[in-house]
Amino acid sequence: MKQEFTRIAVKVGSNVLTRRDGTLDVTRMSALVDQIAELHKSGVEIILISSGAVASGRSEVHPQKKLDSVDQRQLFSAVGQAKLINRYYELFREHSIPVGQVLTTKESFGTRRHYLNQKNCMTVMLENSVIPIVNENDTISVSELMFTDNDELSGLIASMMDAQALIILSNIDGIYNGSPADPGSSVIREIDHGKDLSNYIQATKSSFGRGGMLTKTNIARKVADEGITVIIANGKRDHILVDLLQHPKETLCTRFIPSNAPVSSVKKWIAHSEGFAKGEIHINECATEVLNSEKAVSILPIGITHIVGEFEKDDIVRIMDFQGNQVGVGKVNCDSKQVQEAIGKHGKKPVVHYDYLYIE
Repeated sequence: MKQEFTRIAVKVGSNVLTRRDGTLDVTRMSALVDQIAELHKSGVEIILISSGAVASGRSEVHPQKKLDSVDQRQLFSAVGQAKLINRYYELFREHSIPVGQVLTTKESFGTRRHYLNQKNCMTVMLENSVIPIVNENDTISVSELMFTDNDELSGLIASMMDAQALIILSNIDGIYNGSPADPGSSVIREIDHGKDLSNYIQATKSSFGRGGMLTKTNIARKVADEGITVIIANGKRDHILVDLLQHPKETLCTRFIPSNAPVSSVKKWIAHSEGFAKGEIHINECATEVLNSEKAVSILPIGITHIVGEFEKDDIVRIMDFQGNQVGVGKVNCDSKQVQEAIGKHGKKPVVHYDYLYIE
């Protein structure tokens, strides 16, 4: 049967892999592995972004004294990640499929070189029919440098690896047009560009994960804008992955329709780099207008009013309009000292070139 996609990223949330008591749901894990194996054997390349390390470690370790949340997460994830990857290894081995572990941190996406190193590593794995299993390295991630959750990580991975689809498996069937608990609510099946969802989305977090529906929607929007189909579905439903690819019309989920406009790989990286911004460039009203027009424009010193923070050449900065609202992110051509000296001057080279500018 012809598949709609040949390369997908699948994100499995902690609420899919966790039982009510907070321990790992091995039965669900095994069922998902069976589905991934079926798709893999039909020719689909799959990158798996899996939560569950903390849940996996929770049942193994019983701390002697009460730990704060960071210590607890580091302890459980260190023990649990080894157990989790070992469980995946054994389950996939039953299908004769090799897997590889990729532990990453937010900082690993902060420079283009690190970003490309990770991309190369996973590309080699896929070329050799190895399924990469990706998770955030919680043992060394401190809160200000953490991903919002694995939804954010999965968006970055899907974008970096040029996946055609990102499937986010949660414990509900998709995005509802009301509260999921309300019997009158139903799943929004398709979401087009620019559709306002603010009335529908609840800002509550899932019980075991760090991210709620609001995070999922924001990530999904950004990834769909890069030309990747994003699907939010219920990972606790039997055969959900196979059904999404083989019977897309009949399978309950929310699908974000991807943009047709091509996006360069550099712009994809910059689009997800806001968390690494080292400073701000504030632009005047005229520059703001031009930036919001259809023209492809760079940010020139003449349009800059002031800068905030110190940055080096090639750092990521936030672009702020004349009212102080963030309008984009970009990679700077020069350091903050050089920008400061050039502010308001004509005939200078761009501070942020269009090719390295992402407008939100």
